[in-house]
Amino acid sequence: MTGSPEPKIEFLCAPEDLGVIAAPVPAREALPEWFKRLAPVDRQHLSTTDNALTVKRCMPFLDALMTGWILPLAATVRIEVLDSGQTVNTGWDFDRTMVSNHHPYQIAGHPMQPRPPNKFHNHWTIRTPKGWSCLFIPPMNQPNGVVEIAAGVVDTDEYTSLIHFPFFAIAADGLYTLEKGTPLVQVIPFRRDAMDIAGEVRAETPQEAAERQRILRATSAGDGWYRKEAREKR
Repeated sequence: MTGSPEPKIEFLCAPEDLGVIAAPVPAREALPEWFKRLAPVDRQHLSTTDNALTVKRCMPFLDALMTGWILPLAATVRIEVLDSGQTVNTGWDFDRTMVSNHHPYQIAGHPMQPRPPNKFHNHWTIRTPKGWSCLFIPPMNQPNGVVEIAAGVVDTDEYTSLIHFPFFAIAADGLYTLEKGTPLVQVIPFRRDAMDIAGEVRAETPQEAAERQRILRATSAGDGWYRKEAREKR
C-alpha cells in the first residue's frame, strides 16, 4: 500500500509566459548575495571579549530567509516617487499589466498614508492541496528599500486564480528600477487546521525556569548549541 502523496504547491502561468516571466523559486535558492558573501566570523572584530559571530551563524535569521517560496517580480518595472512619497508613477515595457492603483480611501487611517496604495500584478496562479492556505509577506530579511508589500493570507486550495499584491513605495523621492526577478513576495504555505492551536498565558514553573536557564547557559558556553541541539535539521 502506498502512502498519501506529499503536499505540493503549484505555480501555473499562461503557456506563452513560461520562460518569459521570472519564475518562483524555493526561498532557500534565493538567498541574497550580501548574505552569501558574509563571513560567519568577522576576524577583524574577534577578541577576548567578542566572538565576532555574524548573522551568518544566526539560524533563526537563516531559516526565515529559507522558508517557503520567493515569488519574484515578473518583469522590470520603473517607479517614480514624488512629493515626499505622495505621488507614485510606474512604467514598464512588458506587454502585460505590472502595476495598478488602489484608492486611498481603501486604507483610511493606515500608518503609511499619505503614501498611496498601489498593486503589483502577479501572473502566476498558486494552487495548494485541500486544507492549505498561503501567507504572502515581504521577503523576510531582505528589504529592497523601494517598495513594501502588504501581507495577506489566501485560501489557495479554493481560490485558484491570480492573486495581486498591494504595496507602498517607501523610497525617497526619485526614479527607481526594480529588475525582473527582484524578490517581491515570500510565499509560505500552511495547513489551516495547524493554526487552531490553543494558547495559555501564565508564570513559568520552577522546572521551566531551570530549563530556560540551562539552555541559556549552554548557548553561551559554546558556539552553535541551537544549531546542533535544538534546531530540526533542514
